[in-house]
Amino acid sequence: MAAKLLVDTDVLIEHLRGRDPAAATFERLVKSKDVSIFYSPVSKAEIYAGMRKGEEEKTANLFRLMRPVTIEDRVGEAAGRYLKQYRQSHGLELGDALQAACAVVFGVQLWTLNRKHFPMADIEIFPS
Repeated sequence: MAAKLLVDTDVLIEHLRGRDPAAATFERLVKSKDVSIFYSPVSKAEIYAGMRKGEEEKTANLFRLMRPVTIEDRVGEAAGRYLKQYRQSHGLELGDALQAACAVVFGVQLWTLNRKHFPMADIEIFPS
């Protein structure tokens, strides 16, 4: 069975900027037949909000390499529970709560460079 990864915004930024090791790892995983790579609408919104002039085509091509997950009702519910539990103690923000909820609801590992943003015990961080 192929591994399934939800790529967090920070990893996508590192890839777009060509910074190793995230960029090299991303390239390797995209070429692998043993990995399915997903992104959430949260990451797409964050990337497009910070996109620099001249990066439009490169950014669009990046998202074509992955498959989207959807933010649906059960994702919203899980994100709300994460916010209630971790907002005050860990400063959890809506975007990270939605990312974590997508990972759990869709049963995928979360690939992030900011592990401290994801204190939830029920998510699996890549690499584990």
